[in-house]
Amino acid sequence: MADTITMRPIGRVISDRTEPIDDDWDSIAARIELDPAQFTAEALMGLESFSHTEIVFLFDRVPDAKIETGARHPRGNPDWPRIGIFAQRGKNRPNRIGVTACRVLKVDGLTLHVAGLDAINGTPVLDIKPVMSGFAPRGPVTEPDWASALMQGYWSR
Repeated sequence: MADTITMRPIGRVISDRTEPIDDDWDSIAARIELDPAQFTAEALMGLESFSHTEIVFLFDRVPDAKIETGARHPRGNPDWPRIGIFAQRGKNRPNRIGVTACRVLKVDGLTLHVAGLDAINGTPVLDIKPVMSGFAPRGPVTEPDWASALMQGYWSR
């Protein structure tokens, strides 16, 4: 197993949202601008025919001191159980990787316009993948009650 992995961002998030506040992510439009030194518009060709895409990005502003490797209360809320970092989706992850399924609004050259991306302006994007129903979970998706409560207000209504 490799001890170090080096990744080069494929692009950056452009958004009016500059602070990683945990709620109301649908209220701000976002786009991903691919790096023209690496890509041409062909890289996004066909993506507009999908309703959703998964954006893989880096929580690049989480300092080393804030990284969690054990258990914590999600969002620091003591009313919710203390659980391991891999049983939650917080930004203070060991490798700082975020993944969000977003609505595809349009593709314009090297720019992908999306809705529902929970990443802030300037965030490095590592990958873009179309959402395909065949890759969705098979069978029911279950979660504990605290996880449902955590999501109240996360997306705009």
